Amino acid sequence: MNLLRLPFLVKLTFIVVSIIGLGYLLALGESILAPFFLAFLLAMIFLPFANFLEQKLRFPRSFSTLFSVMILLIVITSLVLFFGSQISSFSKDIPQLTDQATHVFNDLQKWVSKTFNVNIDEQFTYLDEGVKKLLSSTGIILGFTLGIFSTGLGFLVFFLLFFIFILNYRRILNNFIVNVFTEKHKSSVQEVVSEVRIMTKRYIIGLCLQVIIVSVLTTIVLTILGIKYAILLGVLTGLLNVIPYIGIFISLLISCFIAFATNTPSTCIYVAIGYVIVHAIDGNIILPFVVGSKVKINALFSFIGILVGEHLWGIAGMFLCIPAIAIIKIIFERVEGLQPWGRLLGEEEKPDKKKKKYKITKKITIEEMD
Repeated sequence: MNLLRLPFLVKLTFIVVSIIGLGYLLALGESILAPFFLAFLLAMIFLPFANFLEQKLRFPRSFSTLFSVMILLIVITSLVLFFGSQISSFSKDIPQLTDQATHVFNDLQKWVSKTFNVNIDEQFTYLDEGVKKLLSSTGIILGFTLGIFSTGLGFLVFFLLFFIFILNYRRILNNFIVNVFTEKHKSSVQEVVSEVRIMTKRYIIGLCLQVIIVSVLTTIVLTILGIKYAILLGVLTGLLNVIPYIGIFISLLISCFIAFATNTPSTCIYVAIGYVIVHAIDGNIILPFVVGSKVKINALFSFIGILVGEHLWGIAGMFLCIPAIAIIKIIFERVEGLQPWGRLLGEEEKPDKKKKKYKITKKITIEEMD
């Protein structure tokens, strides 16, 4: 049965049913598919390193995989130790932050009372209680944020096993994808698989560079402003920035809260301005240059992807949805008949002024000839 010759409503029905079925399977297999996809993304990063060990240094594939796993474990352990030490240091300062925040709120209440003649005892009593509750739970909030990146021992075990298997059996997986199709389409399928692998690897490496650059820029801005825990907030901002728009907003709220509790209220304004500048640099310079405009996802589908990812896989889905959409976009743009869907996920293409001018000139010339 040729699906291309079917009526539009029938094809639309097939697409909707397929999306619903795929979504159900993704939600059902969260505990397996989430660590598998994360392992696939990181395997793309370590692929050049593994190939270098095998081709240049003549290491066996098992040894190259083992070295890659060791480096990955060192990176994960370093992140866990870093966040653990920072959160431990932060928890010790919670009583001091509580007293300082209470003092700032009292000054704010006096200023409002003198300026607007408002009864502070009745209007702002709940603010003190809210701040104390928020400060007492800040350790829990940051601990929950840390839990985003390590969702349990089972997740970590599955992730490491999938990472080892994908690196070790990558040639078998590649041959399977190519050999599934008929001999007629093997060459084109191999070309698409190679292009997708190269573009995906570049995208993931670019995404990691983006995280590092945003972390460094945010840390510099917060350090200049004299914000405490600037390194922690900078790294947290870089990691949360993987979630478009929402991530930078969450990190801004956390940084403003820390700035308000440890400095003057006016510092929050400077922090917000600094975050706007970092976000502008990230969106207009870092993202197009490092990640690449060819795999850039438009804001609409980024937001839809975040909502769908959170619904399917929780917080892990919010982080993994953007790379997943980027990979889908890459595949769509290289498969015949799916290019419109790929363009739908991307940014609006700017018209070619030279080409447009040529068309207008051509049209006028024809009319004159007539």
